[in-house]
Amino acid sequence: MADSEDLSYVHNADLKTTGFGHTLALLGGKYKMLILYALTLNQDPIRYNALKRLLGNISFKTLTNTLRELEADGLVARKEYPQIPPKVEYSLTDLGQSLIPVIDVMCDWGEAHGA
Repeated sequence: MADSEDLSYVHNADLKTTGFGHTLALLGGKYKMLILYALTLNQDPIRYNALKRLLGNISFKTLTNTLRELEADGLVARKEYPQIPPKVEYSLTDLGQSLIPVIDVMCDWGEAHGA
């Protein structure tokens, strides 16, 4: 067993400033990974209500807030069409697409080690 001196870096680490912390911040939350995965499986831009139907049990407010966070982080692109009724489509950015292999590896690990 390692002594506490060997593990002091864990206690003193500021995870927010690490790559690990940054990735967790981007993917953290109940629905972020689900939204990213739904967007990738759809492959084409998807409208808000279609995304809501895919995700099922998510409130409109939560979906809206989560999409705004993903957009602010540069992972999701939002395209608004100037028409009546308003039409808005969501898709993954290149940065968002680059996270899909990370999510895939997490899924693979879960399937290999899950119940």
